[in-house]
Parts: sequence; C-alpha cells; structure tokens
Amino acid sequence: MLRARAAKGDAKAESELGRRYSTGDGVVLDAPEAARWYRKAADRGDADAQFNLGFMYAAGEGVARDYAEAARWYHKAADQGHALAQFDLGNMYHGGRGVAQDYAEAVRWYRKSADQGYAAAQLNLGVVYSSGQGVAQDDAEAARWYHKAADQGNAEAQFNLGSMYAAGPGVAQEDAEAVRWYRKAANQGYPDAQGSLGFAYATGQSVAKDYAEAARWYRKSADQGNAAAQFSLGLAYGGGQGLAQDYVEAVSWYRKAADRGLAQAQFYLGVFYDAGQGVSQDHAEAARWYRKAADQGYAEAQFNLGLMYDLGVGVAQDFELGYMWLNLAASRASGDDQKKFADLRDKAAAKLTAEQLAEAQRMAREWKPTGATDPSAAH
Repeated sequence: MLRARAAKGDAKAESELGRRYSTGDGVVLDAPEAARWYRKAADRGDADAQFNLGFMYAAGEGVARDYAEAARWYHKAADQGHALAQFDLGNMYHGGRGVAQDYAEAVRWYRKSADQGYAAAQLNLGVVYSSGQGVAQDDAEAARWYHKAADQGNAEAQFNLGSMYAAGPGVAQEDAEAVRWYRKAANQGYPDAQGSLGFAYATGQSVAKDYAEAARWYRKSADQGNAAAQFSLGLAYGGGQGLAQDYVEAVSWYRKAADRGLAQAQFYLGVFYDAGQGVSQDHAEAARWYRKAADQGYAEAQFNLGLMYDLGVGVAQDFELGYMWLNLAASRASGDDQKKFADLRDKAAAKLTAEQLAEAQRMAREWKPTGATDPSAAH
C-alpha cells in the first residue's frame, strides 16, 4: 500500500519509504535508495524529506558528501518552519560549512528553532549569548536560554546552567542551585557535570563533604575520558581521600590526564617519576613530563625543569636553559612561590657570564607557550 501510494507521487509516502530505507525498518537498509525516495518527496516540497536529504548530504550517507547541497536542502525545509532544519542550518552558518560563515545568520536560525521549543537550539543560543558570537554578549540572556533547554532535560544545558550558578555571571551565585543542576546532568551521564559534582563533594560545596562520594563521581567522569576528573581521581588515590592510598593507581590516572594534555597532570607525573612513587625513579622521564607542562606555561613545572638543567639531573647540565626556565617560572608565580623562584633564578644568574645571561634572558623573552590543555580541564 505504501509503495503504491509512493508510486503515484504521494510525497508523504515517498518520505516514509525514504525513512524506512534509511533505518532498515521493514526493508533492507539501503542509504542510496533512501536518498532516492527522499529526493522525490523533497522535490514535491515535503519538509521532512528536505531535511533528511540535507542530513544525508551533510553526512555523506547514500550520496557524496556535499555541504553546500546540504545547506540548500536545509534552507528549503527551514523556510517551511522545520525546527531541526533551522537548527542544522544555524550550525552550517556558525561553522561556515556549505555557506559563508555568518554568526548573526546562525543566531537568526537558532532563534527560529529555539522559539519552537527545540532544546538543542536553545542550548546553542545560550552558548552564543555567553560568547558574544553574532549577538551582544549577555550572560543573563545566556542563562535564560540554558534554563529553557535544561528544563527539557538537555544535559549540556544543565551543566552550563550549573556552572553559571557556581560562578555567578547572569544569575545570582548559588552553590546549592549549581549542584542541583550538576546532579541532573550527571545522572544523565554528562562527564563534565559528573566531575563537577565530584568536586562539590570533595570541597563540601553546598553538600556534606564526602571524599568517597567525590571519588565515585570522579570515576564516572574519568571513565569517559574527562581529563580533569582523571587528574582528580589520581589526587584521591595519591592522598588516600575516599579511596585506599595507592601510588601506582594514582600514576595510572595522572598518565591518562597527562596524555590528554592536562598540564597539571603532566607536572604531577613528573613529580612521581622524580620521587619514584608508584613508578621506578627516572629523572629523565620526570624531565620529559615537566617539559610538557612547562611548554604550556605551568610555573611549577618550569621551576622544576629549570632546577634540573641547573643541576644536570635527568638532562644534560645547561646553565642558560636552567636560568631561562627559572626566569619564566618566577614571572608566572605569585606569593611565596614567586619569591622562592626569583631567589633561585638570581642564584642561577651568578653562574653565567654577561653574554650568557643576555642570551638566557633573550630566550625567556621570546618563549611562547605551546601544547593544548584538554577542554575538560575546567570543572
């Protein structure tokens, strides 16, 4: 019956056949056949088919990937008020895929979709108001849109809203409300929220301090690859907080976070190699990890690396490099650390000739940070 209606040019039947071939519902899954039926319906003006055909072009399913063609079909469906097409068209404008990048146009389409209640578009509107892309930056408006999406159960919006309550922009700062939203997102498996909920239990942020509960949430997040949670779990094992102290396990989690580019974890891994805790002592390996963190501008790693060059431990002794790293560390530190780092920098300077000191200062002046910290580093 469905195929007979489709053969007579019934757009809804053609679109439904496209869906069935696309999902393997009652027929053998066949993406090119799905695209063929979607095209028939799309050419007759069916908005769902136009959207689905656009999606197939964007994904390269059943047709050659073609972002411009995807945007063209999304536009046709969006002009008919199709909320998902409006959202995806907004993404195309935001990312500059298939169309010229245009943040204001992205916002226009996100808003059309969001006004129809589409949670992902509401989330994205919150993001652009928070960043000021395509609109004037407005934390209160960001929070308003996050709230709309969060109320529909969007986990990322719940986490973002929790972060706003934790820090205060756009809403009155309120730890209890932050934790409430973190918990909603965490219970959906959102890793950043799980890590933040763990941090709340570790610090007693509007909940009773509970290191075991903190470790439980850190592990959920860490198992999903969240670098900050992996590092925090390493700290818990290293300090025996909420878990039996286990340096080997601490090193294992530090390494996972360090491999994802988290400078603080790279530094701690260097410390454990330096001390031989949880691993065989290896000063060269310690220096290698200090260097990774130092290259990102982590002051304590720069200081330790400077000492290693100054003393010739784990690296070939090099007074100029020692001074350079100590100088950089002193420039980034504060409080007691700044005084300590500066004192040792000045002692290192006494080992250099005037020409060597000038060269070491030039290297420090021209140094630029490299490397990337994993985005999951922040709670």
